Amino acid sequence: MTVHLIKLCAGVDTVKELADWQAERLKRLKRTGKTPELCHRTLQAPRRRVEVLDGGSLYWVIKGFVLVRQRVLDLRPDVKDDGTACCGIVLDAKLVTTRAHPRRAFQGWRYLEAADAPKDAKVADGADDDLPRGMREDLRELRLIDW
Repeated sequence: MTVHLIKLCAGVDTVKELADWQAERLKRLKRTGKTPELCHRTLQAPRRRVEVLDGGSLYWVIKGFVLVRQRVLDLRPDVKDDGTACCGIVLDAKLVTTRAHPRRAFQGWRYLEAADAPKDAKVADGADDDLPRGMREDLRELRLIDW
């Protein structure tokens, strides 16, 4: 059975900012001859590895709301820049916007049961059109939309 992870996206104010930061990271890795992949390092490795890798995603909390997710491709041992052992959460580069769901601050990551995960924005709407990311975030901040 699938289980997801949820984590605060520290230092990022919008989904667009996260997308831009990740795109730049991939370009930098490619320029230096390293494998261009998104790998988020965390001290604690998920013990429910099989369940996370069975279609799980990492849901990002941005400014107090779950707004976007990325599919988890792998969980593997890694080493931080200071030599500390950690877990590398390898993420799909595709960001999937979700319906905004409020979430209080917490440390590290947490498990998120599939039944509790916010729905994807398009699935929840049933709409085929996409609002530009910046416009969606502006409308959400004004509380004119909730997703």
